[in-house]
Amino acid sequence: MSSQEKLVTKERGNWSNPIEFILSCMNFAIGLGNVWRYPYLAYRNGGGAFLIPYLLAAIFIGLPVFFAELIIGQYSGLGPTKAFAYLAPFFRGIGYSSIVVNSLLLTYYFVVLAWIFYYFFNSFFPTLKWGTCNNEWNTDNCYSLVADIACQEGNFGDRNDTIFYQDKCQTISAICSPKNLIPINASFCMNGTEYTHLNDIIVRKLSTEEFFYEHVLGIGDATWYNYGYPRWQIVICLFLAWMLCGLAVINGVKSVGKVVYFTATFPYVILTAILIRALTLPGSFDGITFYISPEWDKLLEPSVWGDASSQIFYSFSLAFGALVTLSSYNKFNNNCHFDVTIVTVINYLTALYNGFAVFAILGFLAHAMDVDISVVARSGPGLSFVTFLEAILLMPGANVWSVLFFFMMIILGLGSTFAAVQLVTTTIFDQWPHLRKNQFLVIFAVCFTGFLMGIPMTCPGGIFLFTLLEYHTASWAIFIIGFGIVVSLSWSYGVNNTLDMVSEMGMTLWNVVKHYWRATWVVITPIYIIGIFIFVLTGIEPTKFEDYVFPVWADVLGWMFGLSTLLPFIIFAIIELVKAEDKMSVFRPTRLWGPQEINGQKVDRATMT
Repeated sequence: MSSQEKLVTKERGNWSNPIEFILSCMNFAIGLGNVWRYPYLAYRNGGGAFLIPYLLAAIFIGLPVFFAELIIGQYSGLGPTKAFAYLAPFFRGIGYSSIVVNSLLLTYYFVVLAWIFYYFFNSFFPTLKWGTCNNEWNTDNCYSLVADIACQEGNFGDRNDTIFYQDKCQTISAICSPKNLIPINASFCMNGTEYTHLNDIIVRKLSTEEFFYEHVLGIGDATWYNYGYPRWQIVICLFLAWMLCGLAVINGVKSVGKVVYFTATFPYVILTAILIRALTLPGSFDGITFYISPEWDKLLEPSVWGDASSQIFYSFSLAFGALVTLSSYNKFNNNCHFDVTIVTVINYLTALYNGFAVFAILGFLAHAMDVDISVVARSGPGLSFVTFLEAILLMPGANVWSVLFFFMMIILGLGSTFAAVQLVTTTIFDQWPHLRKNQFLVIFAVCFTGFLMGIPMTCPGGIFLFTLLEYHTASWAIFIIGFGIVVSLSWSYGVNNTLDMVSEMGMTLWNVVKHYWRATWVVITPIYIIGIFIFVLTGIEPTKFEDYVFPVWADVLGWMFGLSTLLPFIIFAIIELVKAEDKMSVFRPTRLWGPQEINGQKVDRATMT
């Protein structure tokens, strides 16, 4: 009896139905990558200028790498470490590189979740503290839009003569006169015959912005050399986030598959409500115009292309190993070609949709503060917190909407982490199958380790480590892993053999579609990825957070984080080349590579060794 005839059912689990797999992938489409990360990258890169490279990256990187990962996982029924080792030994390290990327990503991703949990709990206070300026963390420059509207609509002078400044309603005269200027209106004073804008006289910082940076982060005067200690509130929230994720994945895809019905659909309801409210605010269409009007000179900046491409990797969860893991639980004849098309379209449209909401609110804020949209708020991790909260503060029943919004953000965040945590546990169980009987303890160990690794980022200076990880793990290094995934199928295994695998799994493709996959896998995607990689490296600058440029040693640490994600790929490739007598054999599949089932029965590869 041949090795492939020794068929044994392997208890690994499958999605109950194809819808659960699509919804799990959709968790990435409307996950924190699109609601939290996409807006501030678009804002940082000039709004409309960002949309063009983002669309090109979706077509020539997102689709091809996404489908490649789904094929590998679904065909083999294996996690990334085993799948790539069997597909072609030279690319064995890709699976381990994915584990490293995934682990580093989870470390800071859960810190974002901790922030969200903290906002969620604060939403139950009668007064939403991020909308006021009378808190201990507020500065004299704190500006509350809600308070400003109350000043203008109250009986304190004329609405064109009154603003909120230094925690009270003040006439424009009280601000201009001490500086020997003549008050004109709420925006201008006059110096002789010249107008002086109010923003050249005073500095105003949004209360929502101060809440995030000065209270949630507690950044104060923190630096790398004045790092501070963990903030206990955020530590508790971090622990809660990890605990809930662990409970959600405790039964593998069986439990995750039920959760995603809610986590993948409910967020659209909240985002739509916020968008509708944002569009009713004055100045919102100026923000949308900024969002859809490209600054063509921005396209000459490497950072725009690098951010757009890295965001595609981030929002699709490409090269993190999560997609290989999710698809490995598919039925062998699942139509993953349909899945990749649907999820890609939803992913891109969700990012655009969310961008309209964020930039509509930014336009309103710029109108209210009479400043340019490009400088109305800080472009950084806190942008989404600032913009959405400003809109919520102006909605009837703000507390209720705040609770709903952060509940949405929690399920988005958790939904985005299920597959990432599942990847780690799947890798462990694929490597040591006997540990499946201790599944609870393994998941607990993984989650607790992740919790401990995230604690340094709960300190006042933790945002610097956060920035370092985010800047170097989901940017330049990940391009090489994505390149390896594509060429392992198209160049090493062969594009025709890959299309035969697709056919073997029951998917029928039109000829024009086959030509698209051949062109992208073999030529366009590899060249595009390497071109962006080189383009990014030529324009990369020292890491910084706002105006604070990191010391050289910190920047070196960041580069080490990035290189650590590539080391497994490089090391295993060298090892396989050295030990192989026939050097070309490392680019061919091993005898353990094959379909996850034959004639409807699962293949136990242990019987094939």
